[in-house]
Amino acid sequence: MKIKSNIAISDNGFVFNPVTGESFTANPTGLEIMNQMRRGASAPQIVETLCNMFQVEPTQAERDLQDFIEMMRQYHLLTYDEE
Repeated sequence: MKIKSNIAISDNGFVFNPVTGESFTANPTGLEIMNQMRRGASAPQIVETLCNMFQVEPTQAERDLQDFIEMMRQYHLLTYDEE
């Protein structure tokens, strides 16, 4: 799974979906997750980055990652390789 290519993400966390016209604001953790996903990082790599950047335990970083991915699914911001 990855972020759809038409989703615009600004450096300050503003996210825009041109298909629906919806916009969102991501916090620093969410912005880092999206940036890492765009770079093709794996879930373990993203967790490691979150731990280093925000001084959180791996279990917290994993939970934050899963929660954010679920939110992105709900807002139809993700695509899957099979599609």
